[in-house]
Amino acid sequence: MAKSMHDDPLKEKFRPQTDDLDAQLDAALEGFDEKQLYGFDKPKTDAPAPTQPGQKQARRGTIVTIGVDDVFIDFGGKSQGIISRLQFAEEPVVGQEMEFLVSKYDASEGLLVLTLKGSLATNVNWDTVEVGQVVDATVTGVNKGGLEVDVKGLRGFMPAGQVDLYHVPDLEQFKNQKIQVEITQADRAAKNLVVSRRNILEREKAVAREKLMAELTEGQIRRGTVRSVMDFGAFVDLGGVDGLLHSSEMTFKRGRVNAADFVKVGDVLDVKVTRIDKETGKLSLSLKQARGTDPWADAATRYAPGTTVTGRVTKVEAFGAFVEIEEGFEGLLPISEMSYQRVKHATDVAKEGDTLKLVVLSVDATARKCSFSLKQAGPDPWKSVTDRYATDMVVKGKITRTADFGAFVELEPGLEGLIHVSELSNQRVRNVSDVVKEGQEVDVRVIDIDQEARRMSLSMKSLVAPKLEIGQASSTNAPAPDAKQPKKPRPALRGGLDWNW
Repeated sequence: MAKSMHDDPLKEKFRPQTDDLDAQLDAALEGFDEKQLYGFDKPKTDAPAPTQPGQKQARRGTIVTIGVDDVFIDFGGKSQGIISRLQFAEEPVVGQEMEFLVSKYDASEGLLVLTLKGSLATNVNWDTVEVGQVVDATVTGVNKGGLEVDVKGLRGFMPAGQVDLYHVPDLEQFKNQKIQVEITQADRAAKNLVVSRRNILEREKAVAREKLMAELTEGQIRRGTVRSVMDFGAFVDLGGVDGLLHSSEMTFKRGRVNAADFVKVGDVLDVKVTRIDKETGKLSLSLKQARGTDPWADAATRYAPGTTVTGRVTKVEAFGAFVEIEEGFEGLLPISEMSYQRVKHATDVAKEGDTLKLVVLSVDATARKCSFSLKQAGPDPWKSVTDRYATDMVVKGKITRTADFGAFVELEPGLEGLIHVSELSNQRVRNVSDVVKEGQEVDVRVIDIDQEARRMSLSMKSLVAPKLEIGQASSTNAPAPDAKQPKKPRPALRGGLDWNW
């Protein structure tokens, strides 16, 4: 103590007033054990009796008076104690309940001499070292099981699990560092000292947790550090309180989300507190809500039908491709909307990672569905087909596919016509593949154009005779290739007979 107890008037209320009372009390209590008198030998419900040699008795008391140098504690009944103000990291408050360690009983003053649990001990040697003391230690070495430390000349050991609140993969970072630790085992005979840094961190976290829980409200944006990543999400430390960031709250994207694709241990994130359970202390967090609003909230306005957008192909299926316009806003490009011509496989047009210019066909914000068109994003070759093609015109094309009823010919990208099986040859055709093959380039004659129905009828047999120039319409005066020619008169039969055909 900084002063003698008799010099402080605040101690008068705790010290007996008569000069001979101490002598009378000593005579009356002769033969009694101090521990039995003050109940130290009985376990408390809030502070269990010591179980290890050298461990101080812990008792919970209330601050009743704060002096210049000392603080007085009431434990109820006739039990009071005194503790130096230097033991407190923060200014003590009258009425505050705390847990203290009883160092000894001062019979002359009738007071218990206390130390604050977790306070830093400076005078440490094998005679004074006790379990529960908080001391400064220097890390001198690292081994497979933990850290080797030096505590005021005493060699000690800290198990790896007691270094931090969380697993530390590389203990080398603590080498030669000065840290505060708590003594957990002290065997004077064997000179064995075991310490823990985790115990101190847990107490600090408990204080920070209590303070943070009082400040937290739903809807707040808080910064935290990712402590662990699981299949279902990640746990984020907000500074004393861990909250669950579920994988569904990491992104607005649909479907199953792998948490490891979005966060990793050590990441510092801004998250939104979405739910607080005061009873259990559990928090629910959201990363996507902290980063912005749901892109589907006003999608119907921003992506009205007919809007031209640019997106990235995220997945290709047999029925089409999924295209992401922005994070969390994804729609389907049906295979029927990939081209004006028939598409066999979606991968023929789009591949994962491709960037496409599209036109929005529909948006259903409630169902979170959207559809796009690739073919409508470019010029429609059918809109001006009659400006480039006319009946009887002969043009070049490429056989794209065959069927039992004929062959399809691509005249230009997005513009196809059909050669019916009856128009393939002047002779009867049993199999279309006997006349044309896929990929073959052919000359065809335009028979009919139906712009509204987006159909064009073509013919190959019309080109047999007469020979026409490619790109020119056939002459209307020229006889049809299959028109019947006048028969030549047959010579008179022998015998003088004449036969008219």
